[in-house]
Amino acid sequence: QVQLVESGGGWVQAGGSLRLSCAASGSRFSIRAMGWARQAPGRQREFVARITSEDITNYADSVKGRFIISRDNAKNTAYLQMNSLSSEDTAVYYCNVEYIQDSMQTAWGPGTRVTVSS
Repeated sequence: QVQLVESGGGWVQAGGSLRLSCAASGSRFSIRAMGWARQAPGRQREFVARITSEDITNYADSVKGRFIISRDNAKNTAYLQMNSLSSEDTAVYYCNVEYIQDSMQTAWGPGTRVTVSS
């Protein structure tokens, strides 16, 4: 089973930037895509961004133009560069990975909290 470790969350003032990292580890797996979702207090978890093994990316409309997702395939790590942050971006951010290990599976990280102060 693949495990994910997220880092980079924290507190930032509105207009600032943060960079989240997500490292996947395990044995004999092949990553197909990695992504991020977030859950704000009192709200459902929502999609943020996704990047495939072919570097095809897609974003939620709410973050398009401000967030950039990228990958380091050699390190099985995904990054989320978040710019022009606002209080609306305050949430717990969860990394996810779609991978093949005997079959197609999905794993989620424990989450990292991002707080944007206005």
